Amino acid sequence: MASTWWPCLILALLSSMSVSGFPKSPLRLLGKRSLPGGAVDGIEVYSTKISCKVTSRFAHNVVTTKAINNADKAKEVSFDVELPKTAFITNFTLTIDGVTYPGNIKEKEVAKKQYEKAVSQGKTAGLVKASGRKLEKFTVSVNVAAGSNVIFELTYEELLKRHQGKYEMYLKVQPKQLVKHFEIEAHIFEPQGISTLDAEASFITNDLLGSALTKSFSGKKGHVSFKPSLDQQRSCPTCSDSLLNGDLIITYDVNRESPANVQIVNGYFVHFFAPRGLPVVPKNVVFVIDVSGSMAGRKIQQTRDALLKILDDVKENDYLNFILFSGDVTTWKDRLVQATPENLQEARAFVKNIHDKGMTDLNDGLLRGISMLNKAREENLVPERSTSIVIMLTDGDANSGESRPERIQENVRNAIGGKFPLYNLGFGNNLNFNFLESMALENQGFARRIYEDSDADLQLQGFYEEVANPLLTGVQMEYPQNAILDLTQNSYQHFYDGSEIVVAGRLADEDVNNFKADVKGQGAFNDLTFTEEVDMKEMQEALKERDYIFGNYIERLWAYLTIEQLLEKRKKAHGEEKERLTAQALDLSLKYHFVTPLTSMVVTKPEDNEDQTAIADKPGEDAEAVSVTPSMAYLVGYQPPQNPYYYVDGDPHFIIQVPEKDDTLCFNIDEDPGTVLRLIQDPVTGLTVNGQIIGDKRDSSASNTRKTYFGKLGITNTQMDFRMEVTTEKITLWNGAGSSTFSWLDTVAVTQDGLSLTINRKKNMVISFGDGVTFVVVLHQVWKKLPDHHDFLGFYVVDSHRMSAQTHGLLGQFFHPFDFKVSDIHPGSDPTKPDATMVVKNHRLTVTRGSQKDYRKDASTGTKVVCWFVHNNGEGLIDGVHTDYIVPNLF
Repeated sequence: MASTWWPCLILALLSSMSVSGFPKSPLRLLGKRSLPGGAVDGIEVYSTKISCKVTSRFAHNVVTTKAINNADKAKEVSFDVELPKTAFITNFTLTIDGVTYPGNIKEKEVAKKQYEKAVSQGKTAGLVKASGRKLEKFTVSVNVAAGSNVIFELTYEELLKRHQGKYEMYLKVQPKQLVKHFEIEAHIFEPQGISTLDAEASFITNDLLGSALTKSFSGKKGHVSFKPSLDQQRSCPTCSDSLLNGDLIITYDVNRESPANVQIVNGYFVHFFAPRGLPVVPKNVVFVIDVSGSMAGRKIQQTRDALLKILDDVKENDYLNFILFSGDVTTWKDRLVQATPENLQEARAFVKNIHDKGMTDLNDGLLRGISMLNKAREENLVPERSTSIVIMLTDGDANSGESRPERIQENVRNAIGGKFPLYNLGFGNNLNFNFLESMALENQGFARRIYEDSDADLQLQGFYEEVANPLLTGVQMEYPQNAILDLTQNSYQHFYDGSEIVVAGRLADEDVNNFKADVKGQGAFNDLTFTEEVDMKEMQEALKERDYIFGNYIERLWAYLTIEQLLEKRKKAHGEEKERLTAQALDLSLKYHFVTPLTSMVVTKPEDNEDQTAIADKPGEDAEAVSVTPSMAYLVGYQPPQNPYYYVDGDPHFIIQVPEKDDTLCFNIDEDPGTVLRLIQDPVTGLTVNGQIIGDKRDSSASNTRKTYFGKLGITNTQMDFRMEVTTEKITLWNGAGSSTFSWLDTVAVTQDGLSLTINRKKNMVISFGDGVTFVVVLHQVWKKLPDHHDFLGFYVVDSHRMSAQTHGLLGQFFHPFDFKVSDIHPGSDPTKPDATMVVKNHRLTVTRGSQKDYRKDASTGTKVVCWFVHNNGEGLIDGVHTDYIVPNLF
C-alpha cells in the first residue's frame, strides 16, 4: 500500500422521513447524467437501466449506468439519482475497468468522527441533498482515465403505500443526453392478483409512446417496459439533444376478493388489510387555523380556497367547526354543528372572511379545538358511532401565550388523552417541523409539510381527501397467542378508505400447519371482525412463483416497516426510551444494510491514484442541503462493522479492532502444529476458548515456509457445565455427562437456557451465551486437489460486552479499552507497506501498515481489513510473551 495520504469525501444525503399513516408515497427514480447531449466532451453514457421489482408492495430497485471515456485524458463522470424520501438505500457500487468498489453501511456517528478527524483540502466535493417534495438526490462523481469505463449501480428499497385506492411508482426520466441503451423495466408480482395496471409518460407524444412503452398484466404478474430508441429520444429528427424529461407514472392495484391477505415466507409473515364497500363513519372535525400576520398574502388566500373546496366534500352526517388563532382565539360557532346545507352555506361565508392579524397563540388555539370535541362527546352532541379529528394548520412557531414547545406538547397530550388523532400541517419552511411532527405522532396522527407554491391549496385538499372517509375506528389486528414474535404496529385508531394497513412479524414456530389472523374494528353501524385463515401447504404452493422477483422479501419488508416505526416512536420519545429505540433501529439498519437516519453508506473510490471515500447519510425532515469539501484521512478504505470485533483466522492472524481509535491492529503467532493456545478466559462468567494449531501437509524439512492454522477449538462454560469441541469435520456438545454431535453438513439450531447455537451448513457456526456474548466459527474448506493443505477454522468474537473486566487470553485481553499512538509514518522495506512508530502499553514498536481478511460473509474471498501489523508474535502489544498462552489441551 502506497505511503500517501488518502482524501476522504463525505456526501451528505439529506432527506425528509415522511412517516405518516397515509402518505402519498410514489417510487421515483432519476437516471440523470450531468452531461448534455450525446457523447459530450469525450464521455459517452453507453447505457442506463432502471430495474424495479415489486413483490407484495415491497419494491427493490436498481439503477445502473455505464459510461466510457473516449477522450485522450482523464474526465469526471457524474451519477445522479432521485429516489423517494421514504426509501432506504441498501447498496452502491462503483466499477472501473472491472474493479468494483462496494458500499458499506456503518453507524452515522462513526462516519462523522472519521470526517471530523480529516483535514480539509479546500476543493469542492459533491452533494447529496433533498430534492423537491418527495425526493432526495444521490450524487457521486469520479475521475475516469482515458479509455476507461465506469459502471455506477445504486440499489434501494421501500414499501409502497396505498393512496386513494392505488399504488404509484413515479419514475423520473431525465438522462440529459442521448443514451444508446436506455431502459426502464418494472416487474410486479402480487399474490392476490393484479386488478389494474396503467402507465403513462407526460414528456413524449402518444405516437412515439406506443412503440417505446409496453404494459401488460395477467393474474399475479405485471410488466411495464420503456425502451426508447435513439431516434425516439431525439427532440427533433436531426437533433442531438434528448426530449426525455419528465415522469413515467405507473399505477396499479390488487384484487380484493377478501378484505385481508396474509403471506408467509421463511418464518416471516405480512398481513395486508384494506376492506371496501363499508359505510363511512361520521366524523367530527375541528379545523384550527393560524391567521397570524405571517400568513398574509398568498398563504391566507390559498388557505381560504382550500377550505372552501373541503366544505364541498363534507358529508351531511359530519360535524365541524373552525378555530382561528393569532394573538387571540376566535371561533366560528361556540360548539360543533352538523354539516347541514344551511350550516355549510354559513361556513363558506365565514371562511371567505378569514383575514390575517397579529401574533401566534398556537397553544390556546389547539386547546380550544380539543375542548370543543371533548365537550361535544360528553354532552352527546355528536353521534355515538362517530369519530373525532383535529386538523391544525400553521406557518410558524408560537410567539404569544404559552410558547414553549415541550409545554404545548404536554398540554395537548393531556387534553386529547388518546381519544382522537391530531394532524398538523406545516405551511412553508419557517417553522419547527420536528415539533409539529412529534406532537402529532404522540397523539396518533401525523404531520405534513405544505410547500409554498401555486398548488398549496391543492396540497391542503389532497391531505383532507386522505382522512375524509374513515371506514373503521379502533382497528386491532390479532394473532394466535404466543405464535408471533417481533410484531410491527397492530393497532390503528382509523382505517381510511383507499388506504391499507400493513402488519408484519415473525412466526415463533415455522412448522405450524395453520395460521389465523383477526381484524376487529368499529364501523358506522356495528362492530366488525374479519378473519383470515391460512393453510401453510396451500400458501407454499401459491407462493412458488415468488422467486420470479426475490425470495426474502417478507423478511426485508418486516425489517423496513419495523425500522420506519421505531424511527417514528423515537421522534416522540425521551431519555432511556429514546436510547433503546435508537439502538433497536440502528441494529436492524446495520443488519439489513439500510441507509437510515442512523447509518451511513461508505464507498471507497479511486481519485487521482488515491482512494476517496464517499459517505451518504439520511437525516430528518428539518435538515437543509449541505455541500461538503473533501478531506485528508489515512487509509479509510475499509469500514469495520459497528460493534468492536476481534478474531483469529488464516495463518493464524489475530485481528483487534480498537473502536476508540477507529483503527485496527494485527499480529501473527508462529507455533508448531499440535500447540494449544488460550484465546479467551473469563473467571467471572466461566467462559474459556482454546484453539489447537494444525499445519499443512508439506514435508517437515520445509518447515520454514510451512503455514499453520487452527484446526480445533474448545469452548467451555463452567457455570453451565457445558463444553463444545469444534473440528473441521464435526461439532460435539457436552452438557454434564450427555453429548450431542453434529456434522458441518447439517443446518441446525440448538437452544437451551442461556445458550443458542446455529450451524449453517458448510459455512459457519454461531454460538451465543445469553445476551452479550456471541462467537462465530468459520469453516474454511480447501480445494481437494490441493493435497498439501488442511481444512481449517476461523474464530470471531462479534459480541463481548457481557464478559468481565478480568477476561484475558490472546484475544480476551483486548476486550477492555486500551490506548496506542502511531507517528512517524514513513516508507518501509516494502514500498507498498509504510512503516510507523507505535507507542502501546509503555512499549515503542515499529509497525507496518498491511491488510488481512475478514471471512465472516464469504469464506472464499473475504473482505479486506487494513491494520497496523505488530511483528515478533505480537511482542509489546500482548501482555507477556506468546508462550505464556500455551496450555496443555483444549479443555
